[in-house]
Amino acid sequence: QVQLVESGGGLVQPGGSLRLSCAASGFTFSRYSLRWYRQAPGNEREWVASITSTSGTPNYAESVKGRFTISRDNAKNTVYLQMNSLKPEDTAVYYCNVLGLGWGRGTQVTVSS
Repeated sequence: QVQLVESGGGLVQPGGSLRLSCAASGFTFSRYSLRWYRQAPGNEREWVASITSTSGTPNYAESVKGRFTISRDNAKNTVYLQMNSLKPEDTAVYYCNVLGLGWGRGTQVTVSS
């Protein structure tokens, strides 16, 4: 059974940082590309970042490029999202996704003074 469990969200001031984690189980983690999405109230879910399975090549949405870093630890079956220079518009529920396998339940990130 595929499980994706996000953690690390919280309340942070503008300009601050958070590190999200997504612990995965139930599939061969190292063989899959991994993605982070987010959904703000009233908005559609949007892709944030992804990382490939073999080379670990990252890709980012323009809105987060230069501020967010996606990484993975295949030994720990975990994908991370380091978020720096956070802005109020980054406020959303952040989800981990594996294409074709499922979604986590999300972790809330709130950027506010």
